[in-house]
Amino acid sequence: MSSKKSKTIIRVVLAIGTITSLFFVPWIILKASLMPLPDTVQEQVNRATGLGFDGIIVYVDKKGNEPEFYAAGYKNKEEKIPADPHSIFKIASVSKLYHAVAIAKLVREDQLSLDKSLADYLPELKERIENAETITLRMMVQHRSGIPNFTDTYMYWAAPKETAEENLALVLDQPANFAPGTDYEYSNTNYLLIDRIIQRVLGYDTFDYIQAKILDPLQLKNTYASIQDVDIDDVMSGYYVGYEGDLKYDNIDVMLATAEDLGKFIRALNDGSVFKDEKEQEIYSSIYRYEHTGLIPGYQSIAKYHKDIDTVVIQFTNTVDFEGYNWSLHEIIYNRIIKILKKNNS
Repeated sequence: MSSKKSKTIIRVVLAIGTITSLFFVPWIILKASLMPLPDTVQEQVNRATGLGFDGIIVYVDKKGNEPEFYAAGYKNKEEKIPADPHSIFKIASVSKLYHAVAIAKLVREDQLSLDKSLADYLPELKERIENAETITLRMMVQHRSGIPNFTDTYMYWAAPKETAEENLALVLDQPANFAPGTDYEYSNTNYLLIDRIIQRVLGYDTFDYIQAKILDPLQLKNTYASIQDVDIDDVMSGYYVGYEGDLKYDNIDVMLATAEDLGKFIRALNDGSVFKDEKEQEIYSSIYRYEHTGLIPGYQSIAKYHKDIDTVVIQFTNTVDFEGYNWSLHEIIYNRIIKILKKNNS
């Protein structure tokens, strides 16, 4: 299915009146919040299918214990294939953690400077992006550049662009949202440009650097740059409420990983083992966070380390809705799982 077909998603959802959702969906959120907390993670995972999710995967890595894998619902609902906790999943914006680590490593290697400007690294954009001469690499990593977010373009998700060039074109010659360094606004354009800067400096693909410096040392063999690099049957299907198609064929250049691979990365990020030395970790700590979430049509993810119980918990759900209620449910389920783990840890 081409990305052009995903136009149907928005059209169908907009055609369904909002009155029904206003009356019924909030009650689902209330129900999810107020249901008695079950005794086990698997019970909570099972309940996700009754809250509108076609499939869910949860990975729990408690220090000193063997990792635990949970799943419910479908990996592919059309073929009635049960959810597999080892399926490959599109991690969307969680990939920014890998790129931020790559930046820290390149700064430590003196190949990049956090204080150099966008115009220094990509001079061809000097006249195309406002404030390019004063926007630093640090600002882009921290979402403090003021560069507009290409995914905020009107009706973007009705027909997502397939290349970085097409996405960048959406914001070229547009006014800045604020002066560099004066505010914070999450912008996917920042990391599109960061990817381009890394490639320009290295002379080869960013993911190849991530593979060599992050994935291989951690022995992460199930993390990929694109669905073009995997067997499509190994990828968990993605769904959008009101649209019957499978979205795993869209957004082809989004990073993918199994929950286990992502969990191991989050562990290494938080215990410092992903870094070459303390200096490299200090650089990273000065520029970016240690956890992330991801959301694109069909795919929602949460990747966090919980210090108080020394546990990494990854959650994937494969059903997204236009109103955003499924994201709220996704977070409620995740937070309830954390409560169960803390209760069982006491």
